[in-house]
Amino acid sequence: MVSRETGEVALEVVERTDQKTLTAFVSEHTDDGASVYTDEWSGYARLPEVGRGHATVSHSPGRREWARDDDGDGVREVHDNTMEGLWAALRTFLRPFRGVSKHYLHQYVAVFQWAYNKVGVAGMVRTLLGLPLPTPAAS
Repeated sequence: MVSRETGEVALEVVERTDQKTLTAFVSEHTDDGASVYTDEWSGYARLPEVGRGHATVSHSPGRREWARDDDGDGVREVHDNTMEGLWAALRTFLRPFRGVSKHYLHQYVAVFQWAYNKVGVAGMVRTLLGLPLPTPAAS
């Protein structure tokens, strides 16, 4: 999950990707009344039952949409592009390890989550390349 307010990420390696596991994860990492934006997978269907707003975009052939403006303000707030980009970043992070044991995957994901939340994607890339992180500008 990615918070649209803070940009903070919550990731977890799970044994199952069923509705019960997903709903528990979302409930644990979001506040009551939070809006959750996803694709149309049926595993997300019960999020409103646990007090979460839920809107979807369709990735199905013939109905494809990548982002949608539901409230007419010109901002396409219904999308899951941020999360899909995060998965791409995680795959890129894991690629240099040339195969990760399922036994240790949770540790690699935890390091990625920590680094992402601490320094962001650009900072992670700089760190992996051995480059210094930029210092904040003095005010």
